Amino acid sequence: MSNPKDDIAGFIRSNGLNAMRIAGRRVGAERGADRCIAVTNPYTGAVIGQVPKATLEEVREAYAIGHAYKARLTRFERAAILNRAATIAASRVAEVAALITAEAGLAQKDALYEAGRVADVLLFGANEVLKDDGQIFSCDLTPHGKRRRVYTQRAPLLGVITAITPFNHPMNQVAHKVVPSIATNNRMVLKPSEKVPFSAILFADILYEAGLPPEMLSVVTGDPREIADELITHPAADLVTFTGGVAIGKYIAHKAGYRRLVLELGGNDPIIVMEDADIDEASTLAVQGSYKNSGQRCTAIKRMLVHEAVADSFTEQVVAKTRAWKFGDPMDKANDMGTVIDAAAAQLFESRVNEAVSQGARLLVGNTRDGALYAPTVIDRVDPGMTVVREETFGPVSPIIRFRDIDEAIRISNGTAYGLSSAVCTNRLDYITRFVAELDVGTVNVREVPGYRLELTPFGGIKDSGLGYKEGVQEAIKSFTNLKTYSLPWS
Repeated sequence: MSNPKDDIAGFIRSNGLNAMRIAGRRVGAERGADRCIAVTNPYTGAVIGQVPKATLEEVREAYAIGHAYKARLTRFERAAILNRAATIAASRVAEVAALITAEAGLAQKDALYEAGRVADVLLFGANEVLKDDGQIFSCDLTPHGKRRRVYTQRAPLLGVITAITPFNHPMNQVAHKVVPSIATNNRMVLKPSEKVPFSAILFADILYEAGLPPEMLSVVTGDPREIADELITHPAADLVTFTGGVAIGKYIAHKAGYRRLVLELGGNDPIIVMEDADIDEASTLAVQGSYKNSGQRCTAIKRMLVHEAVADSFTEQVVAKTRAWKFGDPMDKANDMGTVIDAAAAQLFESRVNEAVSQGARLLVGNTRDGALYAPTVIDRVDPGMTVVREETFGPVSPIIRFRDIDEAIRISNGTAYGLSSAVCTNRLDYITRFVAELDVGTVNVREVPGYRLELTPFGGIKDSGLGYKEGVQEAIKSFTNLKTYSLPWS
């Protein structure tokens, strides 16, 4: 097997990653350039491979196969497949990380971390499979009850699950869709981002190698303009689970019709630093939360709300730690940050920062770019109405907003269309209880970055961040199943 760190293109070719997986079969590796999508390395600009543009007929074939197959794997068999896949994934962490870096431009530090998280998702899934999913209700609880018991159990969906994943976590986002599907004996058609398809295809191959019946998972690649509507309206699609941007999520909600939806959309997550906070700790969290994964996480810190009493000292430390944040070649393990997904994204961040500066914000460090390489950036004196903080700026930008008291902090935090996660830096219990109660978000992390979680725990947001349905292995299993009740006489 070729070493992907030395020859990514050779690794892709030798492992057949340039083909879709329809029920495990390699489809579309050989076709004309007009029916392929080139995948480029964001740092070098080199084409590392290409994937086929699926036709509507190929997409429909994937659904037909999935719908016709009735998975009857026992809990033991499902757990065994997921455990074997976890072992394989853990043994190939270096390969997985190199592939993620090559197609997404993420620093090796971030890619290695993601590869490890993938194994965690598989292990958590295996453990959840072995838990009993039922409840028991005695019925003689009131004068009107009977001597019966009601039982519940979870069953797979009747149709197929459609999963659509984004570019920012090329394999872990895929794992969070696929693993709960396997755990619940469902069948899935997965469409990864056309910018980062190879990690998804490799993940499918790892599962097939672990013993997954191929009919339970198909991976189709292609142009969303051609196949997206089929993915969300096909009669066999019982559920659409999507992670990505708000506009696309709302389009799916409009188009999908009468079927179940799990939409994990954008975020505009704040870190709120109160006057009693440990400023060294808060500034370290702020920098890590802004720049890890090149700031391309829905839970990345996108607004720094800082009490005016400590704003100057906090800003000074954030600037110093930003200057120390090494960025550049993502394959260099000494670097803390690689590129963003492409040059267009870097240009957007630059333009938003320039706009903020023209409106009165102060640029303290960064805002330089070279292709898809964008420097970690700090701007101070930001007004909550500026585009850079009103909209989701999905990159390594740290806008600092000053506030007077907790009431203003909560008002500013809640003053966007998003409601995903948040971080609060304080030791005062009265502050903490107010933030937990009053922030309009799905998660409040105290003295930690907004994105902190386990792969097991519930994750998701409200407002434009999602419909309130949670991801995470346990919650996804609930979303991916139908709950059935039955009752029996009981004396």
